[in-house]
Amino acid sequence: MRWIWIDKFKEFNSGKNAVAVKNISLAEEHLHDHFQGFPVMPECLIIEGMAQTAGLLVGEHGGFKEKVILAKVNKAEFYDYARPGETIEHHAELVSFAPEAASAAGKVYKEGNLLAEINLMFSHLDNNMSNKRFPEENFVFTEMFEWLMRDYHARVKLEQS
Repeated sequence: MRWIWIDKFKEFNSGKNAVAVKNISLAEEHLHDHFQGFPVMPECLIIEGMAQTAGLLVGEHGGFKEKVILAKVNKAEFYDYARPGETIEHHAELVSFAPEAASAAGKVYKEGNLLAEINLMFSHLDNNMSNKRFPEENFVFTEMFEWLMRDYHARVKLEQS
């Protein structure tokens, strides 16, 4: 099973930046176990939400030809908690893009206030591991991620008409 830690895209500018939204709900099971009696979104899942936002930005910029995987978290500084009932926004900016890797700088906002700064490095699996055989299908960018992209583009078209 794969978990998606973003709910929708608010902005997506190919090769530049993306903004994804995550609504934190008390219905999310992991919130009940993280700190009993004080449910907060685990920081590792906020990092994963940024990785998904920036990873889709990287993958789309490369035409989804490579399997983009998180290689390194260069920076992850948190300034507050994210709790049920709150909305967070992942703002990712593509910093560099090369055939073998890419990097992104990100900021996460909670209700308009800076929650975290997260900078990431991605590896293009097919180029870096060319002596290994991988399945033809892109197991990184699954149908769930494709749906997020289609949903964003459909909403943009609707707003323009």
